[in-house]
Amino acid sequence: MSTRIKFELGILTIALVAAGAAFYPASRDQKPVQAHQVSSADSLDVVFASPGRIEGLSDTIAVEAAADGVLKSVNVTEDQFVKKGTLLGEIACDDLNAAFNAALAEADAARQARLRLLRGARVEEKRVAAKKTAAAHAKMAEARAQLHRQYILYKGGEVSGSDYDRTQRDYGVARAEFQTAVRSERLLAAPPLPEEKARANAEVLAAESRVQEEQERIRKCSIVAPIDGTVLRVEARPGEAFSTVTPHPLFILADVSGRRVKAEVDQRDLTKVTIGQNVIVQGEGLTGKKLIGTVQSISGVMGKKSVFSDDPADKIDRDVLEVTIVLGTDDAKSLPIGLRVTVQFLNTGVGAPAL
Repeated sequence: MSTRIKFELGILTIALVAAGAAFYPASRDQKPVQAHQVSSADSLDVVFASPGRIEGLSDTIAVEAAADGVLKSVNVTEDQFVKKGTLLGEIACDDLNAAFNAALAEADAARQARLRLLRGARVEEKRVAAKKTAAAHAKMAEARAQLHRQYILYKGGEVSGSDYDRTQRDYGVARAEFQTAVRSERLLAAPPLPEEKARANAEVLAAESRVQEEQERIRKCSIVAPIDGTVLRVEARPGEAFSTVTPHPLFILADVSGRRVKAEVDQRDLTKVTIGQNVIVQGEGLTGKKLIGTVQSISGVMGKKSVFSDDPADKIDRDVLEVTIVLGTDDAKSLPIGLRVTVQFLNTGVGAPAL
């Protein structure tokens, strides 16, 4: 390389270094330009932007089974609208049905036993007891008369002492039998004791509690819709085993009669968001379309981020505040739930833009 070429390259290098040194301080002192969005009418003042997702008018609900077993049936399909309480699917619980029937029988037996106790003895039993009492009374009266005759004969010396003693014993036996018959008749006619009532009531309550327990276990085998909404996804298949130890969603439901946006506001921007504030929603999935919305509610508690961008520098451990935004256009109803969007919050002094 000639000396002239080396000289020219040196001069060019010195010039580039001098230009970079002059540009660097200017770039450091330059303030960042505030983000803004230009509408077809006016320049809009964007205060800050936050990530968000498209949602239905209700939170997306994952429905699981509350009992272990094999899925017996799936009664709904995706995109089907269901009312609250609609049977979505069933877990096979044949063994629980047998236990439930046994509990029903035990409860019925306990109630019948209490009814018999409160009602007392049957009429036939009372009649038999009354006849036994009358018979015992007649036998005692005969024995008493015989004893009286034997006493007169014994005093007159016509009977021996042993015969008189035997007559006394017969009278004592007849009187004891009569007293026993009277007590039996009174016992059949007497009302139940308080402790007997308490025990009968406790047995009925225990049996009915077992019925309710078995009924609740069977109810858990039925998977029902917790809200009025549309079945977004069916993750269950008949014959699939389900366990509450390692649960997984079987049905995904949401109210999709409309759309809203859940935005996650960084804790540094909390003072910049208010209810009624206008926003612009846009994103890659909207193909350039801009949606107008209004802040409907602001959560009262901070939480962790759930909407992440593709930027590797995005911090995922920062606390955010959830803000609900209603959209003011019917076009939003066709947007897929879960679509990631960017929400630009406008200055509160700026009216709704005309896009």
